[in-house]
Amino acid sequence: MSSFEITGSRRLHGEIIPQGAKNEALQVICACLLTSEKVTIHNIPDIRDVNKLIELLGTLGVSISRSGSSVTFCAGEINFDFLKTKEFREKVGSLRGSIMILGPMLGRYKQGFVYLPGGDKIGRRRLDTHFAGLGKLGAKFTYNPDEGFYRVEAPDLKGTYMLLDEASVTGTANIIMASVLAKGSTTIFNAACEPYIYQLCSMLGSMGARIRGIGSNLLMIDGVEQLGGCEHTLLSDMIEIGSFIGLAAMTGSEITIKNAGVRHLGIIPDVFRRLGIALEFRENDIFIPGQENYEVESFMDGSIMTIADAPWPGFTPDLISIVLVVATQARGSVLIHQKMFESRLFFVDKLIDMGAKIILCDPHRATVIGLDHKYPLKGIRMSSPDIRAGVALLIAALSAQGKSIIDNIEQIDRGYQNIDVRLQSLGAEIKRMNS
Repeated sequence: MSSFEITGSRRLHGEIIPQGAKNEALQVICACLLTSEKVTIHNIPDIRDVNKLIELLGTLGVSISRSGSSVTFCAGEINFDFLKTKEFREKVGSLRGSIMILGPMLGRYKQGFVYLPGGDKIGRRRLDTHFAGLGKLGAKFTYNPDEGFYRVEAPDLKGTYMLLDEASVTGTANIIMASVLAKGSTTIFNAACEPYIYQLCSMLGSMGARIRGIGSNLLMIDGVEQLGGCEHTLLSDMIEIGSFIGLAAMTGSEITIKNAGVRHLGIIPDVFRRLGIALEFRENDIFIPGQENYEVESFMDGSIMTIADAPWPGFTPDLISIVLVVATQARGSVLIHQKMFESRLFFVDKLIDMGAKIILCDPHRATVIGLDHKYPLKGIRMSSPDIRAGVALLIAALSAQGKSIIDNIEQIDRGYQNIDVRLQSLGAEIKRMNS
């Protein structure tokens, strides 16, 4: 197990380039299974979750070649026997994104196998939307209780109309990837419309798929016989961008985020502005000036500011942990409402140990009373519970007085590429320690 040793209270300065979008990468890499032709994806982040998925495709028989942050995939013949092995089960069990190989395999090969995927322990993350949507296309699920997996077969996928019970991003992606090779037309209402889905649909379009309504929650797909190869470039990771905005505010630092893909960020910049954080768009970059203080806005009727997550174009749940940490040093109070996952706020006990004033109302809501930088957080030893909470704790440690140690940083490495090295380039005093 590895740890970060951080000495806080350092003003940072400089430029930082966000990595390619992790959540987009997981989807478009799975989409490479839809064709036997070469697919090259650029700006792939060198992070644990993405590398595990690439490794998984390699063990399935996909030819893979790397050149820097570009990876070329060629899915010729797939080793279906491997799908029944213990090794396959262990690989998918450590990676939630592995569920998205199911849609492409049903679309192209008419069969697949599903084990319960792994990932963050942030509460129940059901797969009903995946199963219901693929079932409406004609997929049949057979559960093997002895081996603990579902065998899925779809010899005759047919397009249909479906209203998703929730706007699941991965569920929508899986259904899209199966639908593009189904017979006839498929209509998906209440589809997720995050930038990741927009990018996936755009990539599939360049492969020959016929998709209308891209960017909306109503997608119409006309199935085609086969797809070809393409080149695709990932967006910058909007979660990293939000994390860097929060880092600048907490440490009073002047930072420029390069190539931020401003037009794809939705309301993320506006939410940080509601916390009083100044930021400026400079073409495709974001400039955050050093601020001694930032003051939380109130609603027009004078009531306390509430920040809640919601399906896109609402505020992404992946930045709730970051916003909560940033609020601890704001001037004013904020109610943080994490609606989508019931275990994502439990890391606040570590912030309280650092001196933050937070009332955990219930598993979904926390009231943060800002300290206005009058009472800095203090360094402690803590452990990263998941990717986003881990980075939130890292931001807290960088702003705190004294030394902090964060254990279990493998969780952070799952989503953030060489985060210690990149922060060191801004002047952060952070050291990786391997046990």
